[in-house]
Amino acid sequence: MEQSTKEQAHISKQRRPPRRLHRRIMRRLLFSLGILGPGLIAANAGNDPGGIATYSSMGSQFGYQMLWVMPILMLGVAMVQEMCARMGAVTGKGLSDLIRENFPLRLTLFVMFIFLLANGGVIVSEFIGIAAALGLFGIPSWIGAPCGGLLIWWLVAWGSYKRVENIFLALTFVFFAYVFSAFLAKPNWGQVLSGTLIPTIQVKGAFILTLVAAVGTTISPYMQLYIQSAVAERGVQMSDYKYERLEVYIGSIFSVSIAFFIIVSTAATLFVASHGKGVALGSAAQAAQALVPFLGIFASRAFAVGLLGAALLASGVLPLSTSYSLSEAFGFERGVGRTWNEAPFFWGLFTVLILIGVVIAMLPNLPVIQILLNLYLLNGLLLPIILFAILYLVNQKRLMGSYTNGLAYNVVSYTLAIVVSGLAVLYLFTQVLSFFGIQLFG
Repeated sequence: MEQSTKEQAHISKQRRPPRRLHRRIMRRLLFSLGILGPGLIAANAGNDPGGIATYSSMGSQFGYQMLWVMPILMLGVAMVQEMCARMGAVTGKGLSDLIRENFPLRLTLFVMFIFLLANGGVIVSEFIGIAAALGLFGIPSWIGAPCGGLLIWWLVAWGSYKRVENIFLALTFVFFAYVFSAFLAKPNWGQVLSGTLIPTIQVKGAFILTLVAAVGTTISPYMQLYIQSAVAERGVQMSDYKYERLEVYIGSIFSVSIAFFIIVSTAATLFVASHGKGVALGSAAQAAQALVPFLGIFASRAFAVGLLGAALLASGVLPLSTSYSLSEAFGFERGVGRTWNEAPFFWGLFTVLILIGVVIAMLPNLPVIQILLNLYLLNGLLLPIILFAILYLVNQKRLMGSYTNGLAYNVVSYTLAIVVSGLAVLYLFTQVLSFFGIQLFG
């Protein structure tokens, strides 16, 4: 009997996972979470209310036909973000710093002026997104916008860089709401796979402009400026850069995957219900409301929660990115880790940008669409300049030493930059012509 009891105890002990295994699993999990930071934040900031509206329209107007664009954009985001993160780790400087030091002063001033105007306007749109998302829960804009602005200002202004980074990281997990919505929509996964693998192009104005808008919202100038400044402030060294590079790739995959599921959820509901005719959407909030008859109020609220998290994340990253960039360009002290006395320009600009965004978002009868169109024109003008500036700087051996791009990396990078810049210029050209009543595409 005693022998039997000992044997059972021995067998039970063998079946229990050893404590060392538990500790090893926990260490790996904590390590995996620990490497997350600027890459994930920067990439997901691109899924702001404007981005969500764009992706929702891709699905509602064209079904699964534009899904093939997303893997290409995933590659583009990953490569551009990686180059900026690498420059931040090698030089310890932000992108605006390097532009100021390596390009003519007039070009630097021009880029920063356009960047300030474009970002200032997009910041307004983020607070409009916060107000719209809270409006779906019955909270009026005159309460929602200032509460959102005060929350973001307080979290950033009274925290260390690590605390701010952790808050931004927490907000990125709200995006899982869109994965939830996509599966509830019960899409035809065979058609999803086909739309992802087989490119489809329609020579129609709406299709071309939506494609260009998708490129512009997925690869935005402020994302590149933010990640390089954040990596530099984080103090990442090349000895540890392999972890930062992995984090950049994880962030890019996660961000574009969320956009993918937004397209799937609206394609499986709004496009299918229109019997292939397509439904145009004006905003992300409108997309959330339109999903109610198909997914129910619960899934629509999940979509709205995703919108709120996206707007809060972008409304924090955009002012920070702008403050970093202008402070770097003009040689002022900057950084979340600096006090107000140490970096008055940085903190003053951050505060003013949030204040302007909140005040304008509260104005009644604001022509939001027209304002955003003009601001996206500025972003379209800025994107090619930023992309080619990045490629020029990352290939300078005097800056990067042995960490310049390889031949294959450059071939792919320049190809993507030319295509993206061409689409940005095309969008810019079509919008300018539209002011004169000329439609380039039928």
